Amino acid sequence: MKYPLMFVIGSAFGLSAFAQTVQQQSMVVVPAGSTPIFVVNEVSRTVVAVNYQHRSGASSVDFAGTALLPSANGTAKVRSKRGTMEVEAEFGNLQNPTTFGTEYLTYVLWAISPDGRAANLGEVLVGDNDRSKLKATVNLQAFALIVTAEPYYAVHQPSNVVVLENVVRSDTKGTSEAVDAKYELMERGGYIPTGYKFDPVVLDAKLPLEFLEARNAVRIAKSEGAETYAADSYQHAVQLMNAADADATQNHSTKKQLIATSRETVQTAEDARSIAVKKIDEVRRADERQASKDAQARSQAQADSANLLTAQAQSDAAGANAAALQARADMATNQAASAAAITAAQADADQSRRNAQLSEQNAHQAESDKAVMRAQLSEQLNKILETRDSARGLIVSMSDVLFDTGQYSLKPGAREKLAKVAGILIAYPGLNIAVGGYTDNVGGDAMNQKLSENRAGAVRDYLVQSGVATNTVTAQGFGNTQPVASNDNSSGRQENRRVELVVSGDAIGSPANATIGSVQ
Repeated sequence: MKYPLMFVIGSAFGLSAFAQTVQQQSMVVVPAGSTPIFVVNEVSRTVVAVNYQHRSGASSVDFAGTALLPSANGTAKVRSKRGTMEVEAEFGNLQNPTTFGTEYLTYVLWAISPDGRAANLGEVLVGDNDRSKLKATVNLQAFALIVTAEPYYAVHQPSNVVVLENVVRSDTKGTSEAVDAKYELMERGGYIPTGYKFDPVVLDAKLPLEFLEARNAVRIAKSEGAETYAADSYQHAVQLMNAADADATQNHSTKKQLIATSRETVQTAEDARSIAVKKIDEVRRADERQASKDAQARSQAQADSANLLTAQAQSDAAGANAAALQARADMATNQAASAAAITAAQADADQSRRNAQLSEQNAHQAESDKAVMRAQLSEQLNKILETRDSARGLIVSMSDVLFDTGQYSLKPGAREKLAKVAGILIAYPGLNIAVGGYTDNVGGDAMNQKLSENRAGAVRDYLVQSGVATNTVTAQGFGNTQPVASNDNSSGRQENRRVELVVSGDAIGSPANATIGSVQ
């Protein structure tokens, strides 16, 4: 799927500081015949959301174009699939996204929860006859569906260039629910910084969309300050972008290789941008605290100077009328000392309360950051290999189809997936990765134990070769001692032949409340 045109993009293209306008409004239940629904109010729009529940069969909704793209349309089927909801959508009459600005290169399908949380369900590529299809899963039960124009596929917040919204049909299955919601959007034009000067670069239309998105993502990350505040992740993204540039100009590189490198570049650059935004906010809060301390120090210095002037005046007065003035000076000094002591005690108490509140806020913020990072890491890994959350950490599963029968040499497909996993893990310092190998009960125990050890070791070695620090990765074989299914049939034995990566560490805290569904 390609865009049959030429793109002109500035070589210093950037993104403003993801400034957001947040508005919280109430939810109202809207009767729609026999189909109960509820309405999510966002900054300046209304979109219908449905509580699909877990039921047999599929529920359908339509899509209607907004005022930005009224000719667009589509349909979606929503099915319950083992703890997640599967969304299968098809769209028509989608125009090239650059219609809304040269920074917009693609479309993204979003699920919006009743409390305003947005989940990126995947990229909507414009195909032949301006039609597109997308199949995705979401771990929400109640949600609305919208489509927005975006600069690249891996964004974490929808822009306000909303081109499609779901429309409840007469046969849509759902239940009503009254909730409060807020819905944050990126302002249109926010991807072009104030005062930006274009240095145009004309890109060949034969280059894939993923390559153009990668250029956008790196420039946006740089404009957000990632080069300074997330240097490691940003430099990794730059290295990937350089590799993509080389793939684009060298005839021996395949299009598949160029697309894979470009998508990894997008993800790494978006991670760097997210880290930079957080660190910049931390610096801002630290500056505010320091400014408060400096103001208190200046006030204390002024008070000390005033006390010195008072003492000098008392000394001069004592020379003129020693007895009477000395007595008055002593009284004034005692009163001043008492007042100062009371003021100092009150100031100390106030400062102690502020320090306690600040410590509590910092502790809550740290836990919240860990939970966000854990959920983000789980979502990224789950797009490559099936990932689930557990008390031990995030467990990434690899089936034995990634190895030849009875062998431990990684197939090309396995190496490609592991390279992507390694690229994600490198962006999260402080993680520990425990690689475990498992087999079925076919063959002797000793043979299975050795095979499981060799497969775990092969995965560990490839992660290290891909840039993961050696001292953070361990490998262990468990043979056929820990089956997850019955060994009495071929499907059970297939599940038991596996390699698992257990990703843990204080950086991602305790397990998330929700389990991410598997991606096939």
